[in-house]
Amino acid sequence: MLLFLASLLALSSGILSLDKLNMCMDAKHQKVEPGPEGALYHQCAPWRDNACCTANTSEEAHNDHSYLYNFNWNHCGAMSSKCKKHFIQDTCFYECSPHLGPWIQPVDQSWRKERILNVPLCKEDCEQWWEDCKDDVTCKTDWHKGWDWSSGTNKCPEDSKCRKWTDVFATPKSMCEQVWSYSYLYTTYSKDSGRCMQLWFTGSNPNKKVAEYYLNAAQPGQSFPVFMLHFLFVISFFVTMF
Repeated sequence: MLLFLASLLALSSGILSLDKLNMCMDAKHQKVEPGPEGALYHQCAPWRDNACCTANTSEEAHNDHSYLYNFNWNHCGAMSSKCKKHFIQDTCFYECSPHLGPWIQPVDQSWRKERILNVPLCKEDCEQWWEDCKDDVTCKTDWHKGWDWSSGTNKCPEDSKCRKWTDVFATPKSMCEQVWSYSYLYTTYSKDSGRCMQLWFTGSNPNKKVAEYYLNAAQPGQSFPVFMLHFLFVISFFVTMF
């Protein structure tokens, strides 16, 4: 009997782990399940073999006036193209990646039910992002909230002013962590470490192995879901009865 329950426990835990390695967030534009999307546009193309975004979403991610979130990159004048390409890549990563399971958290927001939190970014991606944006300007540290949306798109709030990027984000760490409310975590890991998620990659997606590493590292400290414990209790009851 104990052996039977232990087998069920191991099997159920394995299934849950596999789900977290290949899943989509319950958010605004992501698909219900990941799958091939051969026509993904430009910077989103690396995810085409297995994606949580559609071709339409990938194309809109490249537009200044996108229906995705009505977000205006040019809130302090025209954002440079070298800076903007990183925010496009960030959007592709957020919308398309099927390997964010270990960092998906529930959230009570009108436009999404889940978000990512503290996704460990590779040092090169974060530092190059900051380097390419350091001559741009912005008026806010946290771009997730606090905007003036009265016009239907985001504008700097009245009590703010446009400042040099490096005055708002003094370091790559401060930018990567603060700009999207700690969706990302700055790390000192390099891309070849297998310990950080890559915004930029070519060929097969390297992030699945990274997600698997963090999921396995978290397992010893994770409590088993209550619904699964209830399920095992019911099974054990019927087994003992019959």
